[in-house]
Amino acid sequence: MNKETVLVTGSSRGIGRAIALAFAKQGYHVFLNCNHSIIEVEQVRAEIEAIPEGSCDVVIGDVGNPEAVNDMFKKIYKKWDSLDVLVNNAGISHIGLMNDMTSKEWNRVIQTNLSSVFYCSRAAVPKMVSKKAGKIINISSMWGTSGASCEVAYSAAKSGVHGLTKALAKELAPSNIQVNAIACGVIDTVMNQQLREEERLALEIEIPMGRFGTPEEVAELVLQVAQSPAYLTGQIIGIDGGFI
Repeated sequence: MNKETVLVTGSSRGIGRAIALAFAKQGYHVFLNCNHSIIEVEQVRAEIEAIPEGSCDVVIGDVGNPEAVNDMFKKIYKKWDSLDVLVNNAGISHIGLMNDMTSKEWNRVIQTNLSSVFYCSRAAVPKMVSKKAGKIINISSMWGTSGASCEVAYSAAKSGVHGLTKALAKELAPSNIQVNAIACGVIDTVMNQQLREEERLALEIEIPMGRFGTPEEVAELVLQVAQSPAYLTGQIIGIDGGFI
């Protein structure tokens, strides 16, 4: 098969689902990933397979666990020589006062949002280096730049993603591998549906565009970055409706 390949972590819903569908519509073979949302990811598989010439595989695993990531990539490499694009999208949030947060909750947020980027990139990079080609796109947040009250762990993890992106881009530039991050603003996903109506309205007032972004808008930007000139690397690209 001559298709280009992409792995989208956390692709059972929201931004990850939209990214997976966007790549499938452009002719990529998509590797879908989730840890627990099996029913949802199978629905995404069905959506992709309904696209003319759409193709995908599902690789189940906790991307915050290095052994699980190694198993996922063994399955990928059994079928394909390497990945053309890695989209590190998997993430969770935790809202609450820092002093009320347990060590277990802290570690879970850091592992899922930051360590997963390291584990998946580490698994993907060797074969990309061999090909002298590849794109790594990390889905981050504006809170990694400005910080968010009552989201200390999330903000810290996303700030770490920004630092990892810039450092890895410099490391891999001689091998013609581009590493960039997309710093999302407030996107209309399940993660933000926990907001009360008054909280949502207050946020919309703060956003210059007056609305939440959509997963499809993020997906469109991710696809553009994946197809961008090789000289674009090490960048934190914001999509936040002018919020920051």
